[in-house]
Amino acid sequence: MAIGNSNSDLANYFPAARLHLKVIASLSRRRPQFTYPRHFFVVRLNCMAQKKEIISTIDNLIETLKDGQEGFRQAAEAVKNAQLKVVFADYSQQRSRFLKELQSEVENLGAEPEQSSSAAGAMHRAWIGLKSAITGGDEHAILAECERGEDSAVDEYKKALDDDLSPSLREIVSRQYRDVQAAHDQIRTLRDTSKKS
Repeated sequence: MAIGNSNSDLANYFPAARLHLKVIASLSRRRPQFTYPRHFFVVRLNCMAQKKEIISTIDNLIETLKDGQEGFRQAAEAVKNAQLKVVFADYSQQRSRFLKELQSEVENLGAEPEQSSSAAGAMHRAWIGLKSAITGGDEHAILAECERGEDSAVDEYKKALDDDLSPSLREIVSRQYRDVQAAHDQIRTLRDTSKKS
């Protein structure tokens, strides 16, 4: 029996060839197409929403830091005590460093960082300026206002740490939180000391 040249003749005499011919035929008829599983889009949307939430959280901290930076700068200008001027100026510079660090993190997430301070912060700074003008630079009154501003900053950092931050971002926020808490405690101590004087 002679074997012909057709594929069917080969498949009849060599059973292993039958399987190979079926595979080749099926591949030549259609191209395999990759489709994303349905849950892929849900996960992607959740990641995008989570990213927006993280950016919003960091933007809130950026606003708070801008408020603190400007508030401490104004407080340094308002007091006459050289030691307090240095303390307030140092905290203003600290907030500026923290601010730049968080702005860089927001940029790394592919967003534009917050550029303005909060309306509440602007009102608080105006209150410090007004109180300073009325009291003639009363150090205790200015320290009390700074301590009140620091209460707000500590609260914002606590809220941020309750959010679902990446490990590297959580480390930055935690470190800054410890420093903001230490500043709060020092301002409170200075306020209490000035009250006794």
